[in-house]
Amino acid sequence: MKLYEFPNGDTIHKYKKSIVILFKGQRNVLSTGPNNGGFTTDLSAVFNNDANPGSGMGIKLRADTYREHMDILAEEDLGLDSSACSGLLTAASMENAAISTLSYEDFSVTAITTAGVRSNGGRIGDPASWHEKSESSFDDTTPTGTINILLYINADLKKEAMASALVSCAEAKAAAMQELLISSRYSCGIATGTGTDGVIIIANAESNTHLTNAGKHSKLGELIGRTVITSIKEALRLQQGITTHSQHDIIRRMERFGVSEDALWDCYKETYRNLIRAEFTEILDHIRTEDRLVTYSSLYAHLLDQLSWGLLSFAECRIAAGNLLKLADLHPKPDYGSENIVQNYILAIAERIYHESVRPKQK
Repeated sequence: MKLYEFPNGDTIHKYKKSIVILFKGQRNVLSTGPNNGGFTTDLSAVFNNDANPGSGMGIKLRADTYREHMDILAEEDLGLDSSACSGLLTAASMENAAISTLSYEDFSVTAITTAGVRSNGGRIGDPASWHEKSESSFDDTTPTGTINILLYINADLKKEAMASALVSCAEAKAAAMQELLISSRYSCGIATGTGTDGVIIIANAESNTHLTNAGKHSKLGELIGRTVITSIKEALRLQQGITTHSQHDIIRRMERFGVSEDALWDCYKETYRNLIRAEFTEILDHIRTEDRLVTYSSLYAHLLDQLSWGLLSFAECRIAAGNLLKLADLHPKPDYGSENIVQNYILAIAERIYHESVRPKQK
């Protein structure tokens, strides 16, 4: 199926669980893909492939190395010349790909993105899960979750501008994660992407528009930022239902600090014994999206961020955290453990659930 055609004749197609961009002329490409990655000028196609074999099943390579797997995929499944293409791999469905395009005067930018972050979201600098010993030491145990971006710029870019575009693209991805408050699965930080992200940038070497800068002060940089942010958010909505509305939830706000339904239940059953798990969950589901609670939980999370970053002292945060709990109408008790700000929050939510459980029901 043809999804899109550029003014220069290049086309975007979806087939065989892949999105493929076919070139009709010379294109400069900067790719993080394993096959023909880096900067190249002699490719005829790029692609993004859904390698998910099914629910609960891990991605399996068809060769000893990731690069060889991609070569086989290109030749056997997509009918491409493996020496003249570069590709990315993901577990996200191509049915959930998002396309965002913007134009300005004499050039345009188009981002084609697939995204999943729930299981593999991470913040740059988080503890790593493996160390590469050889090209064949591909880590197939990493949880699936990837943001892959095909970024098509219908203008001629110098090599340094291509590198600058990659920087702007990465910053835009981090901004999208921040604007949705996506949790890292490996630390208490806000994710900046996932551990398996990929980008392929394509520039039209035959264009009469010649651009040398893709930074934030340039119009090119602005369009890269806007298309990438928009396409990531839409891809996450399509793939995992992640939206500003779905993130309006105290668990989504606080999960990166270890606040989960299980953690709340463990705390609750140690202190209160009047509910079974199903009843507890019903009350939690009722209160977890309350405006007041979400608002002050968000401030609580940012307070913990500033403590982690060294911008506020523990003493400052402990006092402010107590005040925020009171503003959220959670009424923390004086004997709450003062040495663990996160546990204080969990205790306060557990107490709120208890009060909801014994409140007389309206007839």
